[in-house]
Amino acid sequence: AACDGTFNGTQLDLWQKDLTGSMPSQLGLLTNLKELYLSANYLTGSLPSQLGLLTALKTLSLGYNDMTGSLPSQLGLLTVLDRLYFMGIDLSGSVPTQLGLLTALTELRLNGNDLTGNVPSQLGRLTALTALVLDNNDLSGSLPS
Repeated sequence: AACDGTFNGTQLDLWQKDLTGSMPSQLGLLTNLKELYLSANYLTGSLPSQLGLLTALKTLSLGYNDMTGSLPSQLGLLTVLDRLYFMGIDLSGSVPTQLGLLTALTELRLNGNDLTGNVPSQLGRLTALTALVLDNNDLSGSLPS
């Protein structure tokens, strides 16, 4: 964990720490957090909608867990987010159109889930993207230009 000069946590790195259980909704209280790494654990349950309260986040990495459910539309509130890594966590449902609001995104990795439906045209707004990885899902349609 890292803190800024006011002792507010800015980074939480729990990558590959054998964590189990569900993500606590209280994570949404860490509003100064800029980087959250929870990948490569054994987290279960759904993604809490309170992730949308982490509006200072620049990196959100939750890949390779055992989670279920859908992508919360509240992720569209993370407008300074630069990197979103949700690969290989068995998410289902569609890609929320609200992800098109994340215009600072340079990397969006949603591969290896059970996402369905069309790729939303709103992703065409993500002009800063250098990596868009959607393979190993059941998505249809064309990529927005």
